[in-house]
Amino acid sequence: MKLSEAHLIQLSAVVDAGSVSKGAAALGLSQPALSRSLAQLEARVGKPLFIRDRRPLQATSLGMQLAAHGRRILLESRRATEAVQSLLRGTRGLVRVGGVPFFMDAMISRIIAAYQNQHPDVDFQQSYGNLSEVGNGLRADQLDLGIVPLGTSGEPEGLAFTAILAARNVVCCRSGHPLQRAKRLTTGELGRFPWVAPLPGSPLLADLFAIRSSLGSVDLDIRYSGGSLLSVINYLSETDALAILPFSVWFAERKQNRIAVLPVDIPQPQRHLGILRLVGPPANPAAAAFADFVVHSFETMQQLILRHENAVVWRR
Repeated sequence: MKLSEAHLIQLSAVVDAGSVSKGAAALGLSQPALSRSLAQLEARVGKPLFIRDRRPLQATSLGMQLAAHGRRILLESRRATEAVQSLLRGTRGLVRVGGVPFFMDAMISRIIAAYQNQHPDVDFQQSYGNLSEVGNGLRADQLDLGIVPLGTSGEPEGLAFTAILAARNVVCCRSGHPLQRAKRLTTGELGRFPWVAPLPGSPLLADLFAIRSSLGSVDLDIRYSGGSLLSVINYLSETDALAILPFSVWFAERKQNRIAVLPVDIPQPQRHLGILRLVGPPANPAAAAFADFVVHSFETMQQLILRHENAVVWRR
């Protein structure tokens, strides 16, 4: 025997409302149509669903049991509807985001946490990669969004780029570094100390070479390379080594008071950090909603970063 789920839902509405007319109003049906459905269900099971001539309407033991099943069906139906609506609104789903390690660790992971505090039904998969790797991941449908820096070369084919922050690099050292005591700090003094090199393939590595070129005949003594952001901060805080970092990354880590910025001019790159995604309408509403959240977060953060940066005395 197969019972109609619609009939069970209608039965539960009548039992809960206490009358056929109120149940019909709750379901948006006419009373005659609902009465026919109940009669069909009763004929199907072969037993009465309501006690005859009882007012107000009272279900039999069988009617109560079937109504309970109807309530569960209705609840699951509503949950399924809400799940679909949440997916379409972008408040539920999975977002796969990849990008350059230092920014992902220092900034994007915090933004993900803030977003999930507002939308706990959105899950995230975070991965690391530079521009080419992220672009390949987007084209292969392994990523929804990329957080990468992009220079004057323009957007890779088939991908759209939304700039969120202009690049600004600084030289960092441990708090209490000897160079912090210099009254007039010049780029030439940067060659007196060892250096930390960024990850291979990172745009920061090319920026480090630009610093080396600006020093003329002075070469850089690179003692440590290839570490994560945490390992670079740990290494800097225990040595007199120097490292080039995006100012925004240092800004995100500033409250730890482990590393400091040296007020010295260095060559600056012509690029922006931004969101990379496939051209065309977004296939993942949750990823599109998160991208908007990232843009808004950086708009707010940029004002704080600029105010903080203006408070530093840059010697030119």
